Amino acid sequence: MPITQLLLLKVPTLLLCVIMVGGTVLLTVGGLALVRRLIPHHRLKLHNDVAGPIFGTLGVIYAVLLAFVVVIAWGNFDRAAQNVEREADSLSDLSRDAECFPLDFRQSVRSLISEYAKVVMQDEWRLISRGQVSTRAEEIEKKLWLAYGSFSPRTEAERIFFEESVRKLNNFGELRMMRLIESRTGVHPLLWTVLILGGLVTIAFTFFFGAENLNAQMTMSVLLSILISLILFTILNLDFPFSGDIRISSAPFRQLIIK
Repeated sequence: MPITQLLLLKVPTLLLCVIMVGGTVLLTVGGLALVRRLIPHHRLKLHNDVAGPIFGTLGVIYAVLLAFVVVIAWGNFDRAAQNVEREADSLSDLSRDAECFPLDFRQSVRSLISEYAKVVMQDEWRLISRGQVSTRAEEIEKKLWLAYGSFSPRTEAERIFFEESVRKLNNFGELRMMRLIESRTGVHPLLWTVLILGGLVTIAFTFFFGAENLNAQMTMSVLLSILISLILFTILNLDFPFSGDIRISSAPFRQLIIK
């Protein structure tokens, strides 16, 4: 299990935010105080005209990287949420189309769909938060496939609805597979390393400006560190859409349960 997913599972969201933001602020304050202690501000001030353009270029590069990762992470999260709804909708359509089949087959299909929804909500949603798969849900999916594989349409209407149902069953299988993949894939560790080191370098660069007012420079550096840590916190929470406190709900499957 990736360490980022483990953090989402073990650490409450609010506490994780406090740790990330607070830790970054402490590093910023300590780093700036250390640099000022070792190098007087009047010596740093001599290089402000050179440091300014370099910092501007560095800031733009890092900002573009952050924006790119945020957009990708949010897009993946939003797509995963839509896929969950589409998976539930496929099963709902399957249950509705079963109305055109004989009573015993119709009851069998709807019973399997209801059982699948219960297992997903009560068992699999807990497992996919850890990147795992419910064997019970897989077994029900196989039974659903076997039910359609052993059914022979007798009328033209049944044949038409059977073909459409098989198409929806295939679509359901693809969406389920995508959900399972999305539950255990996130931002690559190499990219996380670049994001963290890039943030530290960007913040550390502010230490080498020779501002006469230390409090003003400290405030600007701290605000920058807070902004960067909050963006990284956002990426972390969007990274695994089914893990942590900010996760996709299993509510779309509730409509499929037969009471």
